Amino acid sequence: MRSIILTVLALASTAWSIPLFEDRSAQSLEKRGVSPDSSCGGNNKYTCQGSQWGNCCSQHGYCGSTEAYCGSGCQSGFGTCTGTTPPPPPPTGSLADCLNGKKVPIRLISSSDFPGLAKPYNLRLAYTPAVIVLPTTTTHVSDAVVCAGKSKVKVQAKSGGHSYASFSSGGQSGSMVIDLENFQEISLDANNVAKVGGGVRLGNLALGIYNNNSAKRALPHGTCPGVGLGGHATHGGYGYSSRAWGLSLDTITAMDVTLPNGTNIHTTSTSYPDIYYALRGAADSFGIVTTFYLATKPAPASVVQWSFSFANVFSSAATATSTFLHIQDFARNAAVIDRNIGFGMYMDGHAFSISGTYFGSLTNFNNKIKPELLKGLATPSSSSVESIDWLASLTKLAAPQSLSQPLQGYDAHDDFYAKSITTPSSAPLTAAALNSFFDYIIKNGVNSPNPWFSIINLYGGPDSQINIRDNSFSAYSDRSALWVIQNYGYTVDASSPFPSTIIPFINGLNNALTSAQPQTAFGAYSNYVDPGLTAAQAHSLYYDVPTYTRLNALKKVVDPGQVLWNPQAIGN
Repeated sequence: MRSIILTVLALASTAWSIPLFEDRSAQSLEKRGVSPDSSCGGNNKYTCQGSQWGNCCSQHGYCGSTEAYCGSGCQSGFGTCTGTTPPPPPPTGSLADCLNGKKVPIRLISSSDFPGLAKPYNLRLAYTPAVIVLPTTTTHVSDAVVCAGKSKVKVQAKSGGHSYASFSSGGQSGSMVIDLENFQEISLDANNVAKVGGGVRLGNLALGIYNNNSAKRALPHGTCPGVGLGGHATHGGYGYSSRAWGLSLDTITAMDVTLPNGTNIHTTSTSYPDIYYALRGAADSFGIVTTFYLATKPAPASVVQWSFSFANVFSSAATATSTFLHIQDFARNAAVIDRNIGFGMYMDGHAFSISGTYFGSLTNFNNKIKPELLKGLATPSSSSVESIDWLASLTKLAAPQSLSQPLQGYDAHDDFYAKSITTPSSAPLTAAALNSFFDYIIKNGVNSPNPWFSIINLYGGPDSQINIRDNSFSAYSDRSALWVIQNYGYTVDASSPFPSTIIPFINGLNNALTSAQPQTAFGAYSNYVDPGLTAAQAHSLYYDVPTYTRLNALKKVVDPGQVLWNPQAIGN
């Protein structure tokens, strides 16, 4: 992610916690198939995105990559409409020979299970890997990376596969995908450091460390149980507990990693410290983490889980702006807010909700925090406040999904476009920016032909443990955010062309906020990776200048051939 969970909650009538991510995986979305024969659109609805002929679907229904296909009449619903280079064919020569010679488990496009393994989380961005590697040992990972380097094939790892931009599928066709689904170890040592395989999903991680010999340990992480730890933890990893415990990334004490030259190392703050730094914020460009070592926390005996929904917030931009400004003042009030509260807002042009968790007593929440939050707001249309145990809290946040996720055969998908905004604590959102944002929603989002939502999570505020680190701690350089905003548009009918109105609407939603506060340097969150950004734009939004400069210099040393690559990789 989010991630992102797609549970469209009936928040106006059911006041349970808004998701950190939304999850519609329960809806049986089917992928528009990648063209097997160069045809596209029409009755078969094949997409050219990821086909071997090119990504553009011409007005006559054929895939290609030249102006004749990508220019006038190009059908954007069945691919992209910019010139592309067809990917290389699946490996039949040196790469396959190299992998088979080293007995690396692989799947080629001719394999019966290849389509399921290649199917991306974001169905809008389907790519065809040259080969999918299914390693069971770190030697397999090392050998695969060496073979790819020799064959000039780009490599990306897949932990859970939830990359919004399908970078876990390579971000292009013709890459090698190293799927870590067999790396499922979860154990605790005597110091309560969790040893976790690179293919473990968040729900299984939460259950594993809590139930391990009744240890009842916990970690900060997102709510979508199917998200893989690999991308989540190496690019941030936010959950409601993060204001108390930091990001998932902050808990990493060590990693076992395969470098772009195939070397396997164990890295810590004192052993290969530059690699340790880079992996925590930009792992996709520097190494494939096969094992994480994470410092766990004692799980709270109880958690106050709370939610309030409000009707008629979108009756006017002034009403919505006033509501948000009050919540923003509440979030910055050190007399009320400390690290023990985490929350976010959900809105979709109709529903408006605020929910979160509190590590404290139910009495203190009801007597101190709740009155301050609700003071001056309209009476909630529905509400819920209860004290529950840690696993019950995680289970409710994950609903309707189960915390326990399949080790193989994961099949949750969505069809969407998303963007993010990080807002600095030094420049809270202004009335002008919020009025512009909500005016855009009222004019364009209330009656939008396609579903969408915005989730706005509190990262900063008094005592936030996310923001206590400086930028020398890791390559995750956004340690000053107050809010992180996710704007997300989707379709429930993935068998039809992706609606042409969604991307402009989401771009407009972002722009409505940022353009009305031009004096502020906004950023973006790399776990909500935006495929609409150029590499230069992504680097500027995801990293500060000193961090990117350091990463770029290290990339030239560690991976001069850019073996580990996606369209926004360091050094592009």
